[in-house]
Amino acid sequence: MMEVARKGVFYPQNFYMDEIMVIFLAVMITDVIVLDFFNSFGLPTSTTVSLVFELLGSAVAVSIYKLLGNDESLSNLGNYINSDKALAIISAILVSVVVAFITGAIIQYIARLLFTFNYKKSIKYAGSIWGGIALTAITYFIVMKGVQGASIISAELITYIKEHTLLILACSFIIWTIIFQVLISVFKLNILRFIVLTGTFALALSFAGNDLVNFIGVSMAGLKSYQILQANPGVSPDQLSMQDLAGDVSTDFIYLFIAGIIMVITLWTSRKSKTVTETEVGLARQDSGVEQFGSTHFSRTLVRIVRVFGKSVKKVVPASLSAVIAKRFDTTKGPVYDNPNDAPAFDLIRASVNLVVSSILISSATSLKLPLSTTYVTFMVAMGTSLSDKAWGRESAVYRITGVLTVISGWFFTAFVTFTAAFLIATILFYGKIPGMVIVLSLAVGLLIKSHVIHRKKADSKKAEMDYIASDESIVKKCSTEVNKCLNDVVNTFTHTIEGLTNEDRKLLRQVNSDVEELNVEAKKLKYNVYKVLKQLEADSVETGHYYIQVIDYLREIAHSLTFVTNPSLQHIENQHKGLNKTQAEELNQLSSLISEFFAGIMVMVRDNNYEGVKAAINRQREILETINELRKKQVKRIKLGETGTRNSILYLGLLNEIKNIMLQTVNLVKAQRDFIQNTFE
Repeated sequence: MMEVARKGVFYPQNFYMDEIMVIFLAVMITDVIVLDFFNSFGLPTSTTVSLVFELLGSAVAVSIYKLLGNDESLSNLGNYINSDKALAIISAILVSVVVAFITGAIIQYIARLLFTFNYKKSIKYAGSIWGGIALTAITYFIVMKGVQGASIISAELITYIKEHTLLILACSFIIWTIIFQVLISVFKLNILRFIVLTGTFALALSFAGNDLVNFIGVSMAGLKSYQILQANPGVSPDQLSMQDLAGDVSTDFIYLFIAGIIMVITLWTSRKSKTVTETEVGLARQDSGVEQFGSTHFSRTLVRIVRVFGKSVKKVVPASLSAVIAKRFDTTKGPVYDNPNDAPAFDLIRASVNLVVSSILISSATSLKLPLSTTYVTFMVAMGTSLSDKAWGRESAVYRITGVLTVISGWFFTAFVTFTAAFLIATILFYGKIPGMVIVLSLAVGLLIKSHVIHRKKADSKKAEMDYIASDESIVKKCSTEVNKCLNDVVNTFTHTIEGLTNEDRKLLRQVNSDVEELNVEAKKLKYNVYKVLKQLEADSVETGHYYIQVIDYLREIAHSLTFVTNPSLQHIENQHKGLNKTQAEELNQLSSLISEFFAGIMVMVRDNNYEGVKAAINRQREILETINELRKKQVKRIKLGETGTRNSILYLGLLNEIKNIMLQTVNLVKAQRDFIQNTFE
């Protein structure tokens, strides 16, 4: 990757020092902006792909301007751009994605057949062999292949390793197998933990051999360019050829060490890196639940095709063999957790395969000097293993496939965006000189600050989400808090909608539409968490769980009805239809005041867990429903008299109907919440 940064994408001997620095500066600015953007949205992307296409974009820009300045034809662009090398790099990355997915799927399938989900029994007999294979593979690809490019290893030792590779591997397998069997039989240790730990270390080394260089490759190339300038004091930067960059690549250890320390600190403290990790783990987790991605027509079609194919294969495979395989892949035989939140995303068998396979693929490609994306490889290995592990069941397959396709399309988007952005930034720097650099840097800083603020808000919001934990009491308390919060959001959104509609305030209506979308997402999350909450309730709390489900269902219905209040109101104003007349506006404002008072009383009951006022709330609800009926009759009279148009009437009557639904569901919610509280503490 050092060679890619200095001479892999372009021919440095055909550029002058000032032109090279424009290329490198454009790459660095683009890299920071683009990678920060992807990290903010939790989408895994590739530093290798971004680096290659940034170099390509900025180098193409500078090359074109050189050709135009020298009155040369654009057909001579090949004299400056190493297109063959660039295409080879891109092809290698794409192939690595396919290889990673298939390899991960195959190895995981074999591992699961061998150990099943109830691996604690089978690990006693086959665990040592599995560990021996894993550690031997890591030893070969990480240590034996890695030392060949290390400057601190003597040539004699490297030669000895090459000549005795098979002997070293055989001894390694025997030694590791014996060690693991002793740990299992004598010390009763779970060797999978050791394999995962070793695999983590191996993957870290693999990343260091690739991403670390991506991190500082361009910077070190820029430093080397400056050192070349320092070595030629009498030559102007615009006359100094960068031929020396085409020579052998060597980097001082101190720079690699400092860069490694920075990366470690950043990975440990960065919120955004955790967001990216959550995306990958979420797509690979064994159980279904709240999915980060939705479904698409393509993902649904793909799932249908695979199901049809699976049925066809099942007809060919003998029933006895299918039964044996199904038994080995029985997920119900895995560990059971009293609190579902304590369950890991996947077990140690899959974790060991993910880490070992990823580290081996990355290290082997690095030793062969084949550029590849560590992000793509680790992600696709994880997706392959999750597919083999039946993590993509019918309840989650369409969402997981959509997520994977989103991430993959993001990789192509990375290539396009980085090339375009680097091209534009290099253009600004090439012609704008110092003022252009100031503008670009100011823009980059502004984008980073804005991105940080947005991500921090999202992270804080996620951290503040209700996390239902073990005891019934905590669940009840948190349920009451969540219900109160949702009711408060409902009444605020409703009153703002009426305000925006009567004043024809598009900005306010757009905001309340955004708010109601968030409310629906929150209600949906509560719905998906019902299973986990019910698992945490006591075994004899069947009635309690029944009422809790009712509470969540009514919340969903209220949020759904509110959507049909806010969205039609926005569409009516957006389409420039005639607004409400004065009488209609007054009627809705009065109704809004009545509903606000009604909700205020409801929220006090929920907050204090005191439901003595339920009967009074029901009576108040009836009064408001009577008011709604009266308003509906008045609107019918206005229609007969021709005082309102068709669009106006449809909107007004639709609002009254949805408001009625909200009132009905709110009282039902209060009753269910009351019964939930009372039955919990009986």
